[in-house]
Amino acid sequence: MPFIQINILKGRTPEKKERLIREVSDLVSDVLDAPIQSVRVMINEIEPEHWGIAGESVKKRNEVSK
Repeated sequence: MPFIQINILKGRTPEKKERLIREVSDLVSDVLDAPIQSVRVMINEIEPEHWGIAGESVKKRNEVSK
């Protein structure tokens, strides 16, 4: 059973996440010749202050770029 974990920053719409789940599931099913019913996808949404790039949180980087 393929199990896919995806980490993204919070803020995507429910529709975008549904599309991501559907398209990732279809691709994994096709590439691995696995039944679509066996594919599992977990989306982990991370707060911008909990994700760092080059020593700064994404929240801080976004505040500076505004």
